[in-house]
Amino acid sequence: MVFWTLVTLETDAVDGGGGRLCFSVATRGRISRYRVCRAGRDRLQSEESYSFNSNPCIEPQPKRLKKKMLVTTHRTDDALVTRMKNGFGSSKYKPVDYEQLRAETEAKKLASANIQLKIKKTQHASKLTKDHMLLKQHSQVWWKEHERLSKSQSELEQQLNALWEEYGIKYDFFPNIKDIERQLSEERERYKECTVHPIWQLRDDLKHRIGEMQYHSLQHTEMANDFDPEKIMQQVEFVKSQQSELLENLAQEQHLVEESLTEVQLQELINAENAAGRFCEVPVILQELQCPYPDLKASVLTEYQSLAEGFFSKLQELDTQLNDLDRDCPWSDKHHWIFQSIIRQYPRDLPNRRALYLDMMSKHLLDKTRQELVSHEKIWDTHRFINEQRRALEENWARYRKDFVTKAAMSVTEACYAYEMEVVLANDRRKQQEVCCELKVKVRELRAHQEEALRLKSAIAARRKEEEERQERQEKEKEELRRADGKAKIQKYKAKKQRAWEEQQQRDIERLHQLEDMMAQRAQRDSERVLYRQQLLEQRLSERKEMAHLEELEEVERQRRLDALRQQVAVIAGFDPVRMMSDTKSFKAKMGIGAEEEIVLQKPLFPLHTYNEQQIISDQRVRVEMALREAGLHHTLYAKEILPKISPPKPPRKDMKSTVFEK
Repeated sequence: MVFWTLVTLETDAVDGGGGRLCFSVATRGRISRYRVCRAGRDRLQSEESYSFNSNPCIEPQPKRLKKKMLVTTHRTDDALVTRMKNGFGSSKYKPVDYEQLRAETEAKKLASANIQLKIKKTQHASKLTKDHMLLKQHSQVWWKEHERLSKSQSELEQQLNALWEEYGIKYDFFPNIKDIERQLSEERERYKECTVHPIWQLRDDLKHRIGEMQYHSLQHTEMANDFDPEKIMQQVEFVKSQQSELLENLAQEQHLVEESLTEVQLQELINAENAAGRFCEVPVILQELQCPYPDLKASVLTEYQSLAEGFFSKLQELDTQLNDLDRDCPWSDKHHWIFQSIIRQYPRDLPNRRALYLDMMSKHLLDKTRQELVSHEKIWDTHRFINEQRRALEENWARYRKDFVTKAAMSVTEACYAYEMEVVLANDRRKQQEVCCELKVKVRELRAHQEEALRLKSAIAARRKEEEERQERQEKEKEELRRADGKAKIQKYKAKKQRAWEEQQQRDIERLHQLEDMMAQRAQRDSERVLYRQQLLEQRLSERKEMAHLEELEEVERQRRLDALRQQVAVIAGFDPVRMMSDTKSFKAKMGIGAEEEIVLQKPLFPLHTYNEQQIISDQRVRVEMALREAGLHHTLYAKEILPKISPPKPPRKDMKSTVFEK
C-alpha cells in the first residue's frame, strides 16, 4: 500500500566543526525524527518518535535556520528507516560539507572585519573633515579680526598723527614721546639682530646639514670631515641656555611693567571710588537755587538725596556682586584676558559661535577642561550681565538726575514767580500756597513714579534671573537623565561582553580538547612516518649499492669503448697516394655516401640532471630579479629587502629543514 508521506529536512547552523542534518518522516500513525551527526564518523540517531491519529493536519516542526519541504512517496514498510538506523548510507541523502560551511563562515567574518575597518576609516575621515571645517571657520574669523585690527590701527595712527600735528608745538612732552618711540624701535631692531637673526641662521644651517645627511645616506657616500654632530649639539644647547636667560630677563621686565600698570589701575579704582563717594552729593545747581520757600528747597534736596541713595544702593549691590564674582573666580588674569580676547573675536551673529570659541579656548588653554571653560563662561555671562545692569543703572541715574534737576529748577522758578506774584499781589497769597501744595504733590508723584519705575525694573531683572535659573535647572536635569541612561547602557554592554567572554572561553576549551586529540593523532602518524622513512633509507642504501655496481660496470664498458676508439685512430696506414686523394669517411658520412652502414652513436660520458628553461622562468624570484635588473634597481636597498621575502614556487619539505645554524 502506497500513500503520500511528508519528509522535512533541517540543517542546523554550523559553529566551528559541529553541525547536524535532521529529517522527519511522517507515516500513517507515527512521526519519526532523525538526526545525522558528524563526530569522527557519520551515524544516525533517533531523536523522537511519537504517534498521531489519522488526521491529515500535522503540527509543523519548530523553525530552523534552513528548512526544505518536499513531498514524496513512501511504502508502509520501514526498510529505509531500518537501513538508516543500522548505519547504511543512501544515495538520496548526501553528507554535509562542513569544510565549505566553515569556509563560508570565515568569509563572513572577514567581510565583517572589513566593514568594521571601513567604518573606522570613515569615522577618522569624518573627524579630519570636521577639524578641517573648524580650522577653515577659524581662519575666516581670524582674517576678519585681522582686518578689523588693521583698520583700527590705521585709524589710531591717523588720530595720533593729527594730535601730534595739532598739539606737538604747544606742549613739551610730545618730543619726549617721539624720542622714547625712536629708542624703543632701535632697541627692537638691536634685539632682532642680536637674538632673532642668529637663531634663524642656526635653524637654516641645521636644515641644510640635515638635508646633506639625508642626501649622503641615500647615495651611500661620506660627508665632509668638518661635520661634527657633538659640536653642533653643544652649540644648540648653548644657544638654548642663552635664549632661556634672555626670556627670563624679558619676563622680569614684563612683570615690572605689569606692576606699574597695576598701580595705575589701582589709582583709577581709587578715583572711581572717590567718584562713587561723590555720587550722593547734591549738585551745585540745586544748592545755588534761590528759592523763597526753604521747605520747598529742603524737600527738593531731600528728594534728590533719597533718589541718589536708592540708585547708589543699587549700584553698591551690583558692585558687591561683581566683587564676589571676581573673588570666587579661580582663573588668573592672563587666562581671563585670553578668554575675553577669544570671545570678542567671534561676533554674535556668527553661526555655531559657541562651539568655535570653545574649540579655540581648548587649544589655547590646554590646562583647562571643557567643564571649567563652560563654568567660567557662565561666570563671565553673569559678570557681563551685571555690568550691563550697572551701565543701564548709571545711564538711568544720569537721565533721572538731569530730569530731576530740570524739573526742580522749573519748580523753583515757578515758586519764585509765585513768590513775586505774592509780593506784588498780596491778595493772591492763597493761590500761591495752593501752587506750592501742587508743586509738593507733583514732587511726591514724581518720586512715586520714579520709585515705581525702579521697582518694576528690579522685578523684571529678578524674573529674568529666575527664568535663567529655571532653564539651568532644566538643563541639569536633562544632563542627569542622559548620564543615567548612559550608565544603564554601559552596564548592559558590560553584561553582554561578559556573556561573550564566557562563550569564547567555552569555545576555546572545546578547541583545546580538539587540538589535543589532533596532536595525539599527529604523534602516532609521526611515529609511523619515522618507520616509513627508515624503510625508505634502507631501500635507498640498497639502490645506491646497486647504482655503484652499475657505475663500475659502465666504467669498464667506457674504458673498453675508449680502447676501441684508440685502436681506430691509431696510425697504422702506410704510404697510400690513392687513399690520400680519396674522400674521407666523415665527408662520405656528410654527403650520405654509404648511409646504409649502421652508425653506432656514442653514449654521453655523464648523465645530466637539471632544469629546463620553462621551469627556470616560471620561478617568480627570477622574474622579479630580471625586472629589477632591467630597471637598474637590483643594487638598491629596496631590492635587498624585497628579494628575500619572495617565496619559492614550491615550499621546501618540513623534514628536510636544517637545524645546524639554529644552535
